[in-house]
Amino acid sequence: MNGTEIHVEVASELHLFVPAARRGGATPLATDGVSTLGHVIESLGVPLTEVGALVVDGRTVPPSHIPAAAERVVVRPVERPQRVPGAPLRFLLDVHLGTLARRLRLLGVDTAYESTDIGDPALAARSAAEKRVMLSRDRGLLRRRELWAGAFVYSTRPDDQLHDVLDRFAPDLHPWTRCTACNGLLKEATKEELADRLKGGTQRSYDVFAQCTTCGRAYWKGAHHDQLEAIVERALRQR
Repeated sequence: MNGTEIHVEVASELHLFVPAARRGGATPLATDGVSTLGHVIESLGVPLTEVGALVVDGRTVPPSHIPAAAERVVVRPVERPQRVPGAPLRFLLDVHLGTLARRLRLLGVDTAYESTDIGDPALAARSAAEKRVMLSRDRGLLRRRELWAGAFVYSTRPDDQLHDVLDRFAPDLHPWTRCTACNGLLKEATKEELADRLKGGTQRSYDVFAQCTTCGRAYWKGAHHDQLEAIVERALRQR
């Protein structure tokens, strides 16, 4: 460290990531004079996936900016809705976000999900290969440079998680078009086509069915349909 000191102010939306002592406005921070501003911000605990504009002495700079002595830095959150250029908007969720994955699929949002812990390197590689936005509560994962794009999931409650993702990314919604189990697309199906997959009571009680074109799972308006319908209606109202 060469004693180069800057002053950093972190927006209130990002206070979750920084120590309490840095939540009261601009605070001094010693830097080494060679690290980029992006590296400096991450060293405070803020994943760059959560950072919008970096403003230095009133001008916006890239994360590659090298801070100079006495500069005043304001760290702002990402603007909402956040646009992810270069690919159709689709997501990849880690092992801890299974309920959120099923709800996004219920809404027709292209959502890949790893039901086992395959490790951060493999998740980051899949995000890059398939150009998917990585959703996670793992800050270390979100700091991996090979990610296509990423976002921190702020809440542990599925209702709040879904609301936050819809607010942040504003994806197009096409409810009832994807398989909640595997993310495949659904097609209409007849009772006869699904005869070997339906129990007798289901065959007698229901007439409208759909089937996943990928895994073959059958769907109908069963006992939990009202709960699912409520999730869909809330999401559509939000959008």
